[in-house]
Amino acid sequence: MEQSFNEREAIEWIRENWYKTFLFSVAYVILIFGLQYLMKERRGYNLRMPLALWSLGLALFSAVGAHRTWKHMVFVLTTVGFKQSVCNQLFYVDPICKLWVYLFVLSKVLELGDTVFIALRKQKLIFLHWYHHILTLIYSWYCYKEMLSGGGWFITLNLTVHTVMYSYYTVRAVGFRLPRWIAMAITFSQILQMAIGIILCIFLIFWKEDEVCLCTWPAISFSLLMYLSYLVLFCNFFSKTYLTSTQKLKGE
Repeated sequence: MEQSFNEREAIEWIRENWYKTFLFSVAYVILIFGLQYLMKERRGYNLRMPLALWSLGLALFSAVGAHRTWKHMVFVLTTVGFKQSVCNQLFYVDPICKLWVYLFVLSKVLELGDTVFIALRKQKLIFLHWYHHILTLIYSWYCYKEMLSGGGWFITLNLTVHTVMYSYYTVRAVGFRLPRWIAMAITFSQILQMAIGIILCIFLIFWKEDEVCLCTWPAISFSLLMYLSYLVLFCNFFSKTYLTSTQKLKGE
């Protein structure tokens, strides 16, 4: 199936339908805040098993996708070097990972379902969560339709982090208590991912004029602003969740 997948038709379809990410985003916001309003006077649902299965499915998908994209990335790194791994657009059409890159893009619509569980279980919904889901969806489709340089690293790192993150969610959903440092490590890995994204954007600015590194100022600006906003929000989340709360506990 990987070999027979027609990536050119897929890219063309995304180019024709990219605007729908904005429609998905509007529908998503209406749904989640509508659910929160409906659940205001009701008890939250347990949903442990559905959430465990949901998280397990996303963890397995991310693991397979990470395996395939890393295989291509390692090949490029060991044959033509780091610069080509950033600038190379073959990532989107390579027989090894082209199917998984497309599925990754589509999966950003599916991942919006994470928030439905939060609303139905009456858990705290923070700005970072839904902002991150919306912007990642829009950016992923934009990245794919433009075949952006740097997209290979963005997708590979995201799949890698999500493999660990959704595995953690699966274990938590079935009722196992895990050490606090694991959650801290996952959040730190997300922060590291955003920092790497910013560094890659800086490289793209310097390499923009090279014939091998095809990217535009709108694409670089979009990427840089997204990663910067994520870095600030994740650092703030890490500080409030793990550092400030720890200090409060010590104070008590």
